[in-house]
Amino acid sequence: MKKNNKNNNHKILNKNYIKGAISGALALTILCSGVGVAAYSAGADNTAQALGVQTESTVEAVKKASTTKEALKKLSKNETVYVIADASGAAKKIIVSDWLKGVDTKGKVKDVSKLKDVKNVKGDETYTVNEDNAYEWAAKGDDIYYQGTGTTELPVKLKLSYKLNGKTVSADEIAGKSGKVTIRIDYENTQKEKVKINGKTEEVNVPFLMLSGMILDDDKFKNVEVSNGKAINDGTRTIVAGFALPGMQDSLDIDKDEMEIPDYVEITADTTDFELSTTMTVAMNDIFNDVDFSKVDDKVDELKDSLDELEDAAEQLVDGSSQLYDGIGTLLDKSGTLIEGIDKLYDGAEQVNSGAKKLDSGADGLSSGAKTLDDGAAKLKNGASQLDGGASQLDSGLATLAGGASQVDNGAASLSSYVATLAGGLGKLSSNSATLNGGAEQVFNTLLSTADTLIATSGLTADKLTIKNYDSVLEGLISSLSDENSQKLAYNTALETVTATVNSQKDVIRTAVEATVRKSVTEQVLAAAGLGMTADQYDAAVAAGQVSEEVQAQVSTAVSTQMSTSAVQATIDSNTASQIQSLIETNMNSEEVQSQIQAGIAKAQAGRKLLQALKTQLDSYNTFYKGVLSYTAGVDQANEGAQQILAGTYTLKDGTGSLVSGAGQLKNGSSSLKSGTSELKSGTSTLKDGTSSLKSGVKTLKNGTGSLSNGTTTLLDGIATLKNGGKTLVDGVQQLNDGAMTLSKGMKKFKEEGIDSIVDAANGDVRDIIDRFKAVQKASKKYNNYSGISDDMDGKVDFIYKTDSIEKK
Repeated sequence: MKKNNKNNNHKILNKNYIKGAISGALALTILCSGVGVAAYSAGADNTAQALGVQTESTVEAVKKASTTKEALKKLSKNETVYVIADASGAAKKIIVSDWLKGVDTKGKVKDVSKLKDVKNVKGDETYTVNEDNAYEWAAKGDDIYYQGTGTTELPVKLKLSYKLNGKTVSADEIAGKSGKVTIRIDYENTQKEKVKINGKTEEVNVPFLMLSGMILDDDKFKNVEVSNGKAINDGTRTIVAGFALPGMQDSLDIDKDEMEIPDYVEITADTTDFELSTTMTVAMNDIFNDVDFSKVDDKVDELKDSLDELEDAAEQLVDGSSQLYDGIGTLLDKSGTLIEGIDKLYDGAEQVNSGAKKLDSGADGLSSGAKTLDDGAAKLKNGASQLDGGASQLDSGLATLAGGASQVDNGAASLSSYVATLAGGLGKLSSNSATLNGGAEQVFNTLLSTADTLIATSGLTADKLTIKNYDSVLEGLISSLSDENSQKLAYNTALETVTATVNSQKDVIRTAVEATVRKSVTEQVLAAAGLGMTADQYDAAVAAGQVSEEVQAQVSTAVSTQMSTSAVQATIDSNTASQIQSLIETNMNSEEVQSQIQAGIAKAQAGRKLLQALKTQLDSYNTFYKGVLSYTAGVDQANEGAQQILAGTYTLKDGTGSLVSGAGQLKNGSSSLKSGTSELKSGTSTLKDGTSSLKSGVKTLKNGTGSLSNGTTTLLDGIATLKNGGKTLVDGVQQLNDGAMTLSKGMKKFKEEGIDSIVDAANGDVRDIIDRFKAVQKASKKYNNYSGISDDMDGKVDFIYKTDSIEKK
């Protein structure tokens, strides 16, 4: 079970981090592809010059943008490595552009570089170098930009291979061919660092994110597909971008059966007259540098605390369900005794009923004998004997009734005791319902609080999450981060920033426009005065003393008069507004602003995926939470039912007590009757003297025996109903016992296979993968240059690979 948890944790953590890096960089791959095509058009022989121009313009833009940021306090080195490769990916030339950033003093600046043919591409600062590749630049207070040729082995090597209709072919062989083509880009990461993981020294790869892109003409390529990436068609061409993380599989020690982290990109398509202009690949190693793993550790500790509370609550559930099962089992065991008592009660009632009927029949005989008493003593004696026999049977039946009533009373007492035990067990469970519900709600609120923190950390604003509103709040956030909304938000934010920046220079722009208009007005005035010269020629003539002061004054007055006219001022206003709008559009279309827009979109998309995963986790716990509420409600309902049954057993016990008392009284009466009939039999000789009294007594007796017979019949019917109800009661207790057993087993399985497995995963596998991510991050931060760097500098390095085109000959 723990193995499965480990697999799931690996997949969740790795996929979240990898997808976040990919979504933020796909657009950059496409942009780099366009830049690469422009650079390549200059030709392989003068690539350095083309890259130099590009680097210089890029440097100017970056420098201009950096003036709005906080002043740098430490010298740093930003390095871009351009790799010119053949169509198979083998490097032919390595051109490196370095930017010494934060130079704010004059004097010597020390640097280290292994580059060859180093030259300053921005300023006129000079340098000296010794045999240890130590450079000293004569700084003038500005950043230094230089370029050279690299000879050091690259940290990541590219290999491009081609297949046509399943057969491996070379770049030359595939040119101009048609069929099913496969282009595969393999990346070999050779840059390793030694780091500590859980106290052991291990070797991990520097985490390079490889982003490769190419542009395919729709006339030559159809049905384009790419692994680990995206293919976008604009109607005339397909832009292909893919990613890979070579070496990350081994660094994170993840089995490929659990999850495969790509180390290659593969493109398939149907081609006609195959040609490939170029491919561009960007390599970056700082994708994990800004991840704050201390916050991740805090969240893991909070999760473990919450899981401990969940485990305690689950243990209480298991104990409670076991007690419920034991109590119902006891009730089921004693139900048989209750049924036996009811059966005996029914048998006794049958005997009483039979005796009562015989007594009634005997009373009939007595009445008949009394009527014929005067006819003969013999018949009276016979009637007296029958009466004595009936009295004996009545006495015997009532004795049986008394015994049965006593058994029913004992059974009712046992039933009351057993039901009381059941009610006590259910009452204990019910008393824990509030604690269980509160614990589940506390865990839910902890998860919601964690989600609130995560949302705030991501820079989003939302209402505080509750159990009732989290679904609608998260759905609203996810909708607000749709692709369309993200695009609009990123574009409008950039437009506001660019517009504000350009408008801040409005006075400078207007001054420049006024100067241009003034020159034009001056030339118009000179032409009207018959002075056939340009404004520059006029200024030169004035400087040379060739124009009299009178003419100068006339020209100046005429120019000032024209400049102050509404038409000229309107022209100045119009040209100023046009210049401002042009600058805004130019800046909005710049690579820097477009990159910022795409970065904003990528950040919004990553936030949307994070919110979707967060909502899925909360939905899952909500299902569990509702299940807990349903369970405790069922326990409370069962407890109420048990209390009602207990009250019923008390009523039954009172009734059986009355039955025992009544049966005793009947038995005493039947004994007296037996004694009387004996005396009646022995005194038949004197019966004749009391025939009148006997007739009256027999009549009363007949009425009593009739009532007794009817009463015992009613009693027998009632006990029969009780007997049938007893069987139904046993069936219900059996069903309750089966349900309690299922509940007990289910709670044990839920705790062992669910809660315990989650706790094990949080205590082991999650911590291990975080430690490995920390190690990879440490290795990434160590690698900050390609050509060398001074110990007192910060560094950053990116690689751009461009391959040769494949053309039909």
